[in-house]
Amino acid sequence: MPRLTRAESQARTRAQLLATARELFLRDGYQPTSLDKVAEAAGFSKGAVYSNFRGKDELCMAVLDEIRAEHAMEIAEVLRAPDTEERLRRFEVWAERVIGDPQWTTLELEFGVHAGRDPRLREELARRIAAFSSTAGTAVTSVADADGITPAIPAEELGVALLAMGVGLGLFRSIAPETPVRALVDTVRVLAGLPHVGSTPSSST
Repeated sequence: MPRLTRAESQARTRAQLLATARELFLRDGYQPTSLDKVAEAAGFSKGAVYSNFRGKDELCMAVLDEIRAEHAMEIAEVLRAPDTEERLRRFEVWAERVIGDPQWTTLELEFGVHAGRDPRLREELARRIAAFSSTAGTAVTSVADADGITPAIPAEELGVALLAMGVGLGLFRSIAPETPVRALVDTVRVLAGLPHVGSTPSSST
């Protein structure tokens, strides 16, 4: 087997550190997880961690970025369904599985509270939230436009609304997993300009 180049070796080390950090952050939470624990569990020195990440905050941010990117790809797959009703059905299945995952939800909330106390970190997290909500709003609006549907609100507002509702529902479901996701799906219908299932067009008398 050919030897790895320095860049390949560093990329592999970074991936292993990220995978280990993800496991520890999700299992133990942000505060109890130290860089020493990550380095030891991954089989590297603490110096190897610092050669890839500036510190614990950046490492946790990278973990959350990775998780959000995975969820974004899953949503993109949902939006590729052949018609609107199938997209909503698949979205509900996805939401039932993902929204309220206790480990992910707890880590997002814990890191968010931590970031709120640090102006630099808060600004960085705010940029990520804005980008994520913008992407979500644009994606839903693009699909609606392709289907000839006019959303009830502009794309940027739609993205913020979807993200806010998802976070709130995630918190509820992390505490009470039986909390239904149907309300979120029905709200998506309304915001996307779709009729509620079972509704009938109003008629004038």
